[in-house]
Amino acid sequence: MTTETSVPSHPALSLLSEDERLFRDSVFQFADRDVRPLVREMDDQAKIPRGLIDKLFALGVMAVEIPENQGGAGATFFHSVLAVESLSRVDPSIGVLVDVQNTLVINALLHWGNDDVRRRYFPRLASGAIGAYALSEAGSGSDAFAMTTRAIERGSDWVLTGRKLWITNAQEADLFIVFANVNPDAGYRGITAFLVERGFDGFRVGKKEDKLGIRASSTCELILDECRVPRGNVLGEVGKGYKVAIETLNEGRIGIGAQMVGLAQGALEHAIAYTKERKQFGKAIADFQAVQHQLARAAMELHAARLTVYEAARLRDAGRPFLTEAAMSKLYTSEVAERVTSLAVNLFGGYGFVKDYPVEKLYRDAKIGQIYEGTSNLQLQTIAKQIIG
Repeated sequence: MTTETSVPSHPALSLLSEDERLFRDSVFQFADRDVRPLVREMDDQAKIPRGLIDKLFALGVMAVEIPENQGGAGATFFHSVLAVESLSRVDPSIGVLVDVQNTLVINALLHWGNDDVRRRYFPRLASGAIGAYALSEAGSGSDAFAMTTRAIERGSDWVLTGRKLWITNAQEADLFIVFANVNPDAGYRGITAFLVERGFDGFRVGKKEDKLGIRASSTCELILDECRVPRGNVLGEVGKGYKVAIETLNEGRIGIGAQMVGLAQGALEHAIAYTKERKQFGKAIADFQAVQHQLARAAMELHAARLTVYEAARLRDAGRPFLTEAAMSKLYTSEVAERVTSLAVNLFGGYGFVKDYPVEKLYRDAKIGQIYEGTSNLQLQTIAKQIIG
């Protein structure tokens, strides 16, 4: 007597569809060809050339989820994650440029923008306009809702006054999602999201930060001095900005996880190639068991980290709860990225400590993963709340 065994209907998380695989590979090929030759120069000059940004738009990675009839690729959130991962294998600064555009700015407009907002801004964001997400302030880092930026009604406009800090993409951005409180007495229930264009009266980009890592990615302060914002540029509802912020950041953290995975993958690839070439005591250092075991552990951790990102992204696309998985992916991938890049520096020896070799930069780039879009302690607190209740 024989029995039939059933075949699982759900593929492995790491198994990509043909469309996903082709998309991932094409983005990496672009990064390898067009981004890699510029990495050292962009890091030294702390700037992304506009010509490269234009190529990213032409490639389609700056508007992954925007519908095709509004100029975008009409793809999935998971495709955005693949794009960020693939670009970050070569340069995490380019990865985060694309990440903020897709997982924060476009994502927020997809969820909270009305038809008029989408009609006005989606074609621009798909064709050349860069977006930025302005939540953090000097006195409200982890406690993002302790903001002091205020918004008051004046005629047909809202008038915003305050400062924002640590705003990614600020130097290049044309559109900013700015959070301000319209009713401080109501606490977080007064927070509202506004769409602010670079050319609005009373708005300017301030100091650009001189950073440890992801130096080509701009990080600046924003200054709002009675900045006038049309009433139609409220994103979502007045007083519901906290919900816009929380839900968007939950998705954005998956994008940061993808950046960290790509970064770690790039570092591991450099380390493996170098250990095969570098000879000591008459043989390649990759032939030493101690080195092999270190590389094996790094590969294992990287594989596990990638699975946390893919699971969170798949859950999001399926419309399933993903809060805990997003926090876990952001936390774990940032830790793995730091460990893998540190190992890569160690295996390169003295060469790993100088800018002429690529792993020094990736080590610097990895550190931000434990800080922005919610520190590691915040991710732990989120996970704890979910599992304890």
